[in-house]
Amino acid sequence: MKAGSGTLIINIMSEGKAESYEGVYQCTARNERGAAISNNIVVRPSRSPLWTKEKLEPITLRNGQSLVLPCRPPIGLPPAIIFWMDNSFQRLPQSERVSQGLNGDLYFSNVLPEDTREDYICYARFNHTQTIQQKQPISVKVLSAKSSRERPPTFLTPEGSKSTKEELRGNVLSLECIAEGLPTPIIYWTKEDGILPPNRTFYRNFKKTLQITQVSEADSGNYQCIAKNTLGTIHHTISVTVKAAPYWIMAPQNLVLSPGENGTLICSANGDPKPRINWLMNGVPIEITPDDPSRKIDGDIIIFSNVQERSSAVYQCNASNEYGYLLANAFVNVLAEPPRILTPENTLYQVIANRPAMLDCAFFGSPLPTIEWFKGAKGSALHEDIYVLHENGTLEIPVAQKDSTGTYTCVARNKLGMAKNEVHLEVKDPTRIIKQPEYAVVQRGSTVSFECKVKHDHTLVPTVTWLKDNNELPNDERFSVDGDQLVVTDVGDHDSGTYTCVANTTLDMVSASAVLSVVAPTPTPAPIYDVPNPPFDLELTDQQDKSVQLSWTPGDDNNSPITKFIIEYEDAMHEAGLWHHQAEVSGTQTTAELKLSPFVNYSFRVLAVNSIGRSLPSEASEQYLTKAAEPDNNPTAVEGLGSEPDNLVITWKPLNGFESNGPGLQYKVSWRQKDGDDEWTSVVVANVSKYIVSGTPTFVPYLIKVQALNDVGFAPEPAVVLGHSGEDLPMVAPGNVHVNVVNSTLAEVHWDPVPLKSIRGHLQGYRIYYWKASQRNRRHLEKKILTFQGSKTHGMLPGLEPFSHYTLNVRVVNGKGEGPASPDRVFHTPEGVPSAPSSLKIVNPTLDSLTLEWDPPSHPNGILTEYTLKYQPINSTHELGPLVDLKIPANKTRWTLKNLNFSTRYKFYLSAHTAAGLGSQITEEAMTTVDEAGILPPDVGAGKVQALGPRISNFTAAAAETHASISWDYEGPEPVTFYVEFGVAGSKEEWRKEIVNGSRSRNFYGLKGLMPGTAYKVRVGAAGASGSVSAEGVFETGPAMASRQVDIATQGWFIGLMCAVALLILILLIVCFIRRNKGGKYPVKEKEDAHADPEIQPMKEDDGTFGEYSDAEDHKPLKKGSRTPSDRTVKKEDSDDSLVDYGEGVNGQFNEDGSFIGQYSGKKEKEPAEGNESSEAPSPVNAMNSFV
Repeated sequence: MKAGSGTLIINIMSEGKAESYEGVYQCTARNERGAAISNNIVVRPSRSPLWTKEKLEPITLRNGQSLVLPCRPPIGLPPAIIFWMDNSFQRLPQSERVSQGLNGDLYFSNVLPEDTREDYICYARFNHTQTIQQKQPISVKVLSAKSSRERPPTFLTPEGSKSTKEELRGNVLSLECIAEGLPTPIIYWTKEDGILPPNRTFYRNFKKTLQITQVSEADSGNYQCIAKNTLGTIHHTISVTVKAAPYWIMAPQNLVLSPGENGTLICSANGDPKPRINWLMNGVPIEITPDDPSRKIDGDIIIFSNVQERSSAVYQCNASNEYGYLLANAFVNVLAEPPRILTPENTLYQVIANRPAMLDCAFFGSPLPTIEWFKGAKGSALHEDIYVLHENGTLEIPVAQKDSTGTYTCVARNKLGMAKNEVHLEVKDPTRIIKQPEYAVVQRGSTVSFECKVKHDHTLVPTVTWLKDNNELPNDERFSVDGDQLVVTDVGDHDSGTYTCVANTTLDMVSASAVLSVVAPTPTPAPIYDVPNPPFDLELTDQQDKSVQLSWTPGDDNNSPITKFIIEYEDAMHEAGLWHHQAEVSGTQTTAELKLSPFVNYSFRVLAVNSIGRSLPSEASEQYLTKAAEPDNNPTAVEGLGSEPDNLVITWKPLNGFESNGPGLQYKVSWRQKDGDDEWTSVVVANVSKYIVSGTPTFVPYLIKVQALNDVGFAPEPAVVLGHSGEDLPMVAPGNVHVNVVNSTLAEVHWDPVPLKSIRGHLQGYRIYYWKASQRNRRHLEKKILTFQGSKTHGMLPGLEPFSHYTLNVRVVNGKGEGPASPDRVFHTPEGVPSAPSSLKIVNPTLDSLTLEWDPPSHPNGILTEYTLKYQPINSTHELGPLVDLKIPANKTRWTLKNLNFSTRYKFYLSAHTAAGLGSQITEEAMTTVDEAGILPPDVGAGKVQALGPRISNFTAAAAETHASISWDYEGPEPVTFYVEFGVAGSKEEWRKEIVNGSRSRNFYGLKGLMPGTAYKVRVGAAGASGSVSAEGVFETGPAMASRQVDIATQGWFIGLMCAVALLILILLIVCFIRRNKGGKYPVKEKEDAHADPEIQPMKEDDGTFGEYSDAEDHKPLKKGSRTPSDRTVKKEDSDDSLVDYGEGVNGQFNEDGSFIGQYSGKKEKEPAEGNESSEAPSPVNAMNSFV
């Protein structure tokens, strides 16, 4: 035996033959407490016998026949491993046609001519002795004559249609079927009344062998192998029986008992056949040991009762059947020991915050001590609602916080005594990397730095280490660590990789990484930037009740570094398909600690964000269902309002499924009168949002609270809310209502407030109903209502009609409605100033008189006392003359003014009076007619006042080389829209039109982009509600400037040409002025003849007037001009000509002081003789056209 141990060493090499040590060995260990024995150990020597000499005859057979080459190896220990080879030690090829059986024989389902050979050799390898034995070679010759006829399969092994097989539990079951036939059969396996176990079934030897590993009794049954080829099918059934050597169901365990205690030893084993149980004590069969009154044997159980110290012993249980046996030792130790704590005193434990803390309390004692933990000097016992107490005495704090720091005391007690031990816990702040290294892309040859700033607990000393691709940094002077930074100089391609900053303390470790990409310094094609690819490989770890750690792998950032990750969750239980925001982490993190709510079936997904945008979401993580807990919150928006006078409707906003924290969500509704009941009345309702309390007094304050609960427990105590039972209509009307009339349109109403108890609800305010007394008899009385919020006791009634009788009453209003009305109060508004007369028109104008007609004011607001008429003349420049004031009796609606100036425009102002004063005025303008020579014939409406229309005057145009300035005056009503149209004179091109901002004063507009030396025709127009008007003119731009390369002004031909042009212009000017001064008129006759317009009638030579003519198209503007012969005045006529047609020159100005008036209505047809339209009498003016 080996010294110091029970090991037995047998040296076969020096101490005889191995066969002499063959046998069964067993070890026994003894002391004063008892004896223990080992299992039987069987020792057998290995054997590798030689093959029996035999003479093997050559085998000859026809092509297609079946063949079995026997091996029959010698029986060795352990059994030999069989294989077939040739003389060259090459394994013979095997296939579905040729294969080796479990017994070592070589089977041919059918032979082929290529199977002919003389060296079929079977080898047996004995591994234990490291020897190989060889059988005599077998010669096979296949005749290549015509192949045998095809035949259905038959089995070569096993024989017959049925066979049996036994195997021991836990071994490998091997079943074999090899068939012959032509063509080669294929083998299939099935199990009757069952399926083959998928994870333990294997096919070997081209499916000719079925193997089932770790067989058990359930694998017993009938297995069928099927051989099939094109000519038929054959079956063989193998009945498998699984036997079992004994195996433990429950092996006996050591017992430590104190005197007087009870205990049991259980030895439970199974097998097939059922094993026998034998008990031994200290290695001796228990039947022959001394009797012990505290011990009772009941089959496979020994029962101990009221044990004493002498009952200590080692008991052996032996379970055996024909296939094997088991032996187990169990020490029954009867001890009386007070508790002892084995953990050293004042052990210091240090942990990181938010991690578990395990405080050890290893103990011993008999009877088994009970363990309690205390915190602090006078702390109470720690319970398992927050802590975990393990059976070995260890105290676990699942999530240690800073306030968990302190001294903890472990106390062990049994009936023999007590022991205690103090340990200390320190909770440290976690180490964090607050400034992580950032991804970098640098060019070759440059310098890059990575920063890693660490924050740690002040009592811990961190060690910061830099790694490259998870290995140490290269031993290269280009790499240097300076404080928090890693600096790499002269960066090369081989420096690309992942750089990791690792911060270690004695308690924790954190790391952060960044990728360095090295690019060529030469310009490269711009990278394609895009949103990141979605993260992938989401994994949930560290799953706690209210937290979980999520990790993921980032997708490609597509050349734009990921700045952050967004984590979303789905609650598949309450809101399937709806994703909510959970958290955001920086783009360098790939894990996140997520806070969870109870009773939620979480799934998570992650989105990556870079400067381009968000990625698509990742695939959802696995689902994680958190445990249920009591609700954290109570319902919100709790209110108590009655819908009827005798009820209280309590409403609230229910918790959603996410907030319920568990199944069975309900609400505990409690209420009591604020000033009455001392006791709360409560009811538990289902997951609803309303509860109605019936039979309450009207409008009484109630205290209300609503608490959530579920199957786990109640939410925290809810807040108390003040509510009121239902309101009823007020019972009393406001009293002492009186009215103070402020003026003709305003009155002030006063009243006394209604007592609060009579309001029977929340005071909303007071409501005044008022109406004109004259409307009392109407079928539908028109009442007006004014509401005054709150507790006001007075209010103003605006917008009253003067000189009227009003009636009003006042009512109080609460949430239910209005109370009764106060007694009606009547009041009167005084007279006010009247409105303007409804209309004013001027009729029957004569040379020196005008007649005015009007309608009284629509709102006299009192009794009219008189009218005031004011008027004044207006001259041609719109200047107002002296004002005349007349008083007219109130009963008049027509008045004639005489002794007025002829052909003069007047402006009239008419207003009415009441006792309150002068009202608003109405205005109108009209003109007296001209003298008899200028009175229009009856067919054009003579004798009527002509309406004043808009007109454009003082139209001028000043041109330069490429631009021109247009100016004009406008007289008439506003608003109007001004426009300017212009085009090349005589061209058929469409004119350009531009909208202009203008007013009634002088207007200017510039034309740009004109061609030098070109004649342009321009038209200015104004369009408004009262009609449209326009004026035209012609101008010519100046010649183009001389080129800088050649000074054209110094050329002789140009000087001569300019002199000729100047002389021609001078002659034209002299002729024009001569003709113009003859009678003060333009040569219209010649101009009209030159135009040859068929619609223009020739001038009548006999009377000096023009014939009638009209515009040929309705949409073209009509031009109006005045002729002023020296001997008489003529009426205004229509003309298609503009004075501009007669002007020539480089820069033209056209001054038309009132004589050039454009169209302000469309083409007009002649009216019947009576005349419906009014026309303006022309005033004598002189027209001038100047040329520069």
